[in-house]
Amino acid sequence: MQINLTGRHVDITDSLKNYVDTKFAKLERHFDHINNVYVILNVEKLNQIAEATLHLNGGEVFANAEHNDMYAAIDSLIDKLDRQVIKHKEKMKRH
Repeated sequence: MQINLTGRHVDITDSLKNYVDTKFAKLERHFDHINNVYVILNVEKLNQIAEATLHLNGGEVFANAEHNDMYAAIDSLIDKLDRQVIKHKEKMKRH
């Protein structure tokens, strides 16, 4: 799984990059057919926004999350993606 991390109005520190890598590794345990991940971390005034697009075998999953703390926004994003990936996996099993 290749993770492309982009920061808009925010510097991507090593700790932030490691945090994202660790969280996305959890997603890969649920579904190992994740090809590419595009993550954008954005700061707009007081809001910290994390959004990601996952390219999976058989589709694409997108989610975004806002919080006043970037780490909490990433956690929320991972939770949303986790639910969507599991739903996608179930759909793939049915076909």
